[in-house]
Amino acid sequence: MRIPALLLVCTALAACGQKADLEPLAGQELPPRPYGAEVQPDARELLALDSQAAPDRSVELRTRSEEREDDPFDLPPE
Repeated sequence: MRIPALLLVCTALAACGQKADLEPLAGQELPPRPYGAEVQPDARELLALDSQAAPDRSVELRTRSEEREDDPFDLPPE
């Protein structure tokens, strides 16, 4: 009887999520300003991925089925 109740409580706690913006803890500050940056980025800007970290795919490699070319290195096992 206690195990299902404990499981229900753990599931309810796991479902809770923070909806507020991220802020540094009390008494703590954001990391130092990056070298060469004119302004200190906020938490949202620090968490944003640049295009090299998460590139978008711009071109599909295959748009239709194509016959495979003969591969001279595709040899049978010896």
